[in-house]
Amino acid sequence: MTSMPGHSLTIAMVAGETSGDNLGAALVKEITKASPEVTFVGVGGPAMIKEGFSSEIDIETLSVNGFIDPLLRLPSLIRLLFHLRDRIVASDADCFVGIDSNFFNLLLAGMLHKRGIKTVHYVSPTVWAWRQRRIKKIARSVDLMMTLYPFETAVYEANNIPVVFVGHPKADEISPDEGKINQPPVRARLGIEQDEVVVAILPGSRAREVDLSGRDFLATALLLGDSVTRFVVPAANRKRYDQLELMLAEFPELNGKVTLLEGQSRQAMTVSNVVLVNSGTATLEAMLLRKPMVMSYRVGKITYAIVSRLVTTQWFALPNILAGRSIVPEFIQDAAVPSVMASEVRRLLDEKEASDVVTTFDEIHQLLKKSAAPGAEAARAVLGLCEH
Repeated sequence: MTSMPGHSLTIAMVAGETSGDNLGAALVKEITKASPEVTFVGVGGPAMIKEGFSSEIDIETLSVNGFIDPLLRLPSLIRLLFHLRDRIVASDADCFVGIDSNFFNLLLAGMLHKRGIKTVHYVSPTVWAWRQRRIKKIARSVDLMMTLYPFETAVYEANNIPVVFVGHPKADEISPDEGKINQPPVRARLGIEQDEVVVAILPGSRAREVDLSGRDFLATALLLGDSVTRFVVPAANRKRYDQLELMLAEFPELNGKVTLLEGQSRQAMTVSNVVLVNSGTATLEAMLLRKPMVMSYRVGKITYAIVSRLVTTQWFALPNILAGRSIVPEFIQDAAVPSVMASEVRRLLDEKEASDVVTTFDEIHQLLKKSAAPGAEAARAVLGLCEH
């Protein structure tokens, strides 16, 4: 994976949330290894910035959820869309990589594509699950689709859209035995006894997600009583930490049983016996760490009324989608009843139940691995497009 001699690349990237920032960080790192003179422009978060990316704005500005949030913030998002278009065009970028944040990044990709800039979209929209009419729009806007999961390539191949399965960086980054080997030292570092029964609670990285699901999760924790001795709750950032701290004050019965962390989601899952998690990338990371989990997700009522009529997929948790069957209990919207979720957590605390789930997690992990270096396959695909 080498850069063209004598040509310094300029690559534009836009990531709009924590999961995209993590993917972008691995991508920036691997591209910089292969092409040290590369210049990056666009939007990234703390992880990308740590790898040398210079962000135009705070990544939280782009963090939107569902249907209604983008509509309410449409004027500011449109202003930002045109600002980034002009900034990227002025930078004479060789290519643009939109990382997730599909609503925003596919619009931006279309604008840049019309101006002759090659475009990559990293993380496939769930066109295989719903809104397949978007395929034609993607075909007009994107020169290359990079998918995290092998089953996603079929719909693009069927529509003659260049696509490459690059694997999920987390599958390369996390070793099969990491969750087991690292549990004792991480517990010691966080002041958790080795014989404690621990449940990690991950209510999401966005403010709206925490607002909608956080109380469900804490009410579930309350109902678990003495069967769990410690709850570890990682906040995605300082804003989420403050939000969760206020929410925890509504559950004084949990005082002394909750360890609230800023960041450190992987550490929280590592120390756990079972994970109670919001939908999304966190379900994948819990699976790679071999942690049995219960998944729950809520959106606003109007958003749910729309989405429930459009979605065709049977499952929402990534491990279930990848397995093609239900291995992770899912509780969506009004099904997110704390007493039922608490019952499922107790069931998974049983070693036999957990063992059966972990065996399937092993099989899926092997399907997702592509390279020894996280982000290496994605970097190779991006540089292959940008340099030609």
